[in-house]
Amino acid sequence: MNDEKQSTGVRVPSILRLAVAGVLLLAGLLGAWFLDDFQDYLDQPMFGGTGSWHQTVAPGATLGQLSAELATRHGLPHPEYLLWYGRWSGLAEKIRAGEYQIPAATTPRQFLQILVGGKVIQYALGFPEGLNFPHWIKLLQQEPRLANSLKGLDEKAILERLGLGENHPEGLFFPDTYHYTRATTGIDILRRAYERMQQVLAEEWQKRASGLPLNSPYEALILASIVEKETARPEERAQIAGVFIRRIEKNMRLETDPTVIYGLGESFDGNLRRHHLREDTPYNTYRRKGLPPTPIAMPGRAALHAVLHPAPGDALYFVARGDGTHQFSSSYPLHQQAVNRYQRRRKRVREQSDGQ
Repeated sequence: MNDEKQSTGVRVPSILRLAVAGVLLLAGLLGAWFLDDFQDYLDQPMFGGTGSWHQTVAPGATLGQLSAELATRHGLPHPEYLLWYGRWSGLAEKIRAGEYQIPAATTPRQFLQILVGGKVIQYALGFPEGLNFPHWIKLLQQEPRLANSLKGLDEKAILERLGLGENHPEGLFFPDTYHYTRATTGIDILRRAYERMQQVLAEEWQKRASGLPLNSPYEALILASIVEKETARPEERAQIAGVFIRRIEKNMRLETDPTVIYGLGESFDGNLRRHHLREDTPYNTYRRKGLPPTPIAMPGRAALHAVLHPAPGDALYFVARGDGTHQFSSSYPLHQQAVNRYQRRRKRVREQSDGQ
C-alpha cells in the first residue's frame, strides 16, 4: 500500500507538467499562428487589389468607427486587426479628417499612413476674369463637392457672413483657380478670393504710375473692371485704360457700353438699344460723368496693372473692328469715320450671313 501511494505521488505532478507544457505549446503555436496571420494581414491588399477608392474620414471619426464602416460597407475582413494595429502603432490617434484617394492594392499599413499623412483630395474651381458676382455665386452653387453655405443668402447676407464692411460685392473677389477639399464651403472660397484681391490691389496700387486721376485703390478697381469688360486682348488693355484716364482728366463722360449693360441688370436681353443709352441709372456713363459707383465685374491683375500704368497717347475714342480689336481715334470726327466704317462692315457681314 505504501508503494501505491508513492507511485501515485510521482505520477500526478508529471501529468500536470505535461498538461501545462501542452497548453503552453498550444498557446505558443496559436500565438505564432496569430502573429503570422496578423503580419500577413497587415502586408496584404485590404480588398484584394481590385481597384482604387475614395475614403472619407469625417471630423472626429475614430479608427474603430472607420474599421467598422469598412467591414460593413466594403467587406473588410478582420476589422479588429486594423484597429489593434492602429492602437499598437500609435497611428489611431493621428488620423486626419478629409477625403482620400486610396490606390489599388493598398495594405492596412499603407492605409493608415495615408490617413495620417493628411494628403487629401484637392479639387479645383476656376473663375475667369470679367465675370460678375451673380455668375460667381452660380458657379459656387453648381459645384457638387462644395458644402452649400450660400443657399438662401442674398448679397448683403453673404457680405455679412464674410464679415466684410462692404456695401456691394462686385469686383471684390480675385478671378483665379481655387483648390479646395470636400469639406470646403462657398463662403471659404469667397473669403480666400477677397483676401487675394486685397493683396493684388494693394501691390498694384503701391507700384502705380504718378499723376493718375484716381483717388483710391477702389477707384482703380472700378476702372479696371470696365477695361476688363471692354477687351479681351492683352495688348489693348493699356491703350483702352489710357483712353479712359484721359477722358477723366478732361472731365469727359466715359461713354462705355458695359457700364450701361450692368446698370440694366436682369432686364438686359443681350441687345443694347439707343433708348438704353438714354436711361438714367448710376451706371449709365453716357449720362453721368466720372466713374460708376462700383465695379461692374471681377478684373484680373492685368487689367489692374493697365489702369495703373496706362499707355500714353492722344486717343480719346475707340470702336470695335469686329475681329476682337479696336480702332482708336484722337478726335470725334475721326471716331465717327471709324464707327461708320466698321458698322458698315458689320452690317455687310450680317447680311452675308443671313443670306447663306
